[in-house]
Amino acid sequence: MKKLLVVLIAAGVLFAGCGKSPEPASSAGKPAAGKKITVALLPKSKGNAYFISCKAGAEKAAKALGIDLLFDGPTESDPAKQNEIVENWIALGVDVIAAACENREGISTALRKAQSKGIKVITYDADALPDARSFFVNQATPEGIGHGLMDEAARLLNAEGEFAMILATLTAANQQEWRKHIEARLADKYPKMKLVAVRPCDDLKDKAQSEATALLSAHPNLKMIMNICSPAVPGAAEAVKQAGKTGKVKVIGLGLPSENRRYVKEGVTDSVILWKTEDLGYLTVEAAVALVKGTLKPGDKTFKAGALGEFEIKGDNILLGKPFVFNKDNIDQFNF
Repeated sequence: MKKLLVVLIAAGVLFAGCGKSPEPASSAGKPAAGKKITVALLPKSKGNAYFISCKAGAEKAAKALGIDLLFDGPTESDPAKQNEIVENWIALGVDVIAAACENREGISTALRKAQSKGIKVITYDADALPDARSFFVNQATPEGIGHGLMDEAARLLNAEGEFAMILATLTAANQQEWRKHIEARLADKYPKMKLVAVRPCDDLKDKAQSEATALLSAHPNLKMIMNICSPAVPGAAEAVKQAGKTGKVKVIGLGLPSENRRYVKEGVTDSVILWKTEDLGYLTVEAAVALVKGTLKPGDKTFKAGALGEFEIKGDNILLGKPFVFNKDNIDQFNF
């Protein structure tokens, strides 16, 4: 009877094992001995030059750390596609997912599922809900970005006049947070300036151009278009240029020097505000790998990211630093 019981237990274990989902790439969050760590980097849209620049920095970090890097995302902003890619990475059993979240609520369920399978999760550029990741690699504080944009706009307009805003989508958590601080700064500091319209461009330059053209037509007293996603800055600049309003309607925003250099030199775009995007990609991969290895832990106050140096951690946010203003005087110094 005892022998029969042992056989039945063994068979039960065997059949239970056959029904399991694929095992995660690591045990208790750590990779198996001799196995390369795999970091899966998710952009909002993989064709966006901003995220291509982040990828370049991520690849440098991957090479320095000797890890495998996967990079995939929607061709255009698409929260459902982001979820699909995360589900695929869960099935593959990657070690850690680093996500720039188009819709924080929508993707958080998939990211929680990844965590339940032993996969580490961090976010960068745009956050998920806090319980769906361990850390957020924050390019700058939302307050710093919002105040930086609003103060630069006020400087260029002598703190007076109408302006409009173009953003990527009305659901992107980071952009809504920046917008909140822009509007708070406007109300607090610049009573003679007025925000007359806010329009989404779906993270597409061509749509940003058409939205900017419509804004110029609808608001004849418009003095500035402020853009808070990278494709919108050159899109708005082209609209202003084609409308013959260079110098009359100013263009500023968050964007890449490489995409805006021509417009800045022509005087169409007055300034571009951003952070060093390659550094954001590099820092994200460094943090992702440290999380898998257990060298980045809740409660840490600083993080050493290889060749980039040391960064401050506030709560569960790893801070890249303050935004930087690119203009005609300095834009040629940067090649990203």
